[in-house]
Amino acid sequence: MVTIKEVKSTIAVSIAAAFGFIIALIWRDIIIGLLNWSGLSVSDFYNAEDPVIAAIIAIVVAVIITIICVVGILYITKWGGAEKK
Repeated sequence: MVTIKEVKSTIAVSIAAAFGFIIALIWRDIIIGLLNWSGLSVSDFYNAEDPVIAAIIAIVVAVIITIICVVGILYITKWGGAEKK
């Protein structure tokens, strides 16, 4: 029989993984954009008038999203009752 604690733990792990994927996807776009900006054409990132400002804004947004997701991971992990080993 599955207990409520096991269900909460499974949900918490799934949500934490989703936050991790969000962080990875955000940083992937920034890394590709910076490679394009440096002349290594990987793909089209920003068609901005000032690529330096666009890159700075993208990095700031990625840092903010990373912090929010890490806090979310910590909260969900605590809620799910996942214990440290």
